[in-house]
Amino acid sequence: MEQISEKKLYQGNWLTLVETVYRNKHGEEVVWESVRRRKPWVGVIAVAKLVPSMRFILIKQFRPTLNGYVIGFPAGIGDGDAEHALVELKEETGYTGTIKEVSPVMKSNAGIINDSGMSVYIEVDEHAPENQNPQQNLEPSEDIEVVLVPKERIKKFLLQEYDQGTHIGGNLWYLFVLSDVINQY
Repeated sequence: MEQISEKKLYQGNWLTLVETVYRNKHGEEVVWESVRRRKPWVGVIAVAKLVPSMRFILIKQFRPTLNGYVIGFPAGIGDGDAEHALVELKEETGYTGTIKEVSPVMKSNAGIINDSGMSVYIEVDEHAPENQNPQQNLEPSEDIEVVLVPKERIKKFLLQEYDQGTHIGGNLWYLFVLSDVINQY
């Protein structure tokens, strides 16, 4: 594909809507609309597990985009530092933990947005004094409920929430349900 032109359709505080015209390998023009972040932020997803109980820390968060709630992981955007996942975990859930693994920077939905993100696997010592009475420190725009779910109950929990009208973050389904299906082959 060869880019022919690009036009900014809208620019807000955080996002820009762009129309780009390409020429494909057959010489035909193709028009594509996409969303771009105004700054090259990198999202961090905190995949956090309490030890020793082995429960995962999930959140149920209101999202204006959906005009509803979605089950997902604590997350946020920053400058690409994996340590930012610890900041988001603390802010959204009150828990503190230790980073155990970090993914490379990945693309989340390349068909529509130039978003980048990384998954950060965190272990949370639930016996540590700082994790005995976790307190959220939410921003005014955040409405978040913390949910602790053992891995073996996550699929059932997600389906129950779905039946109640809650949206499900795709990364949860991929990680906990599809990975089990794939491992069976």
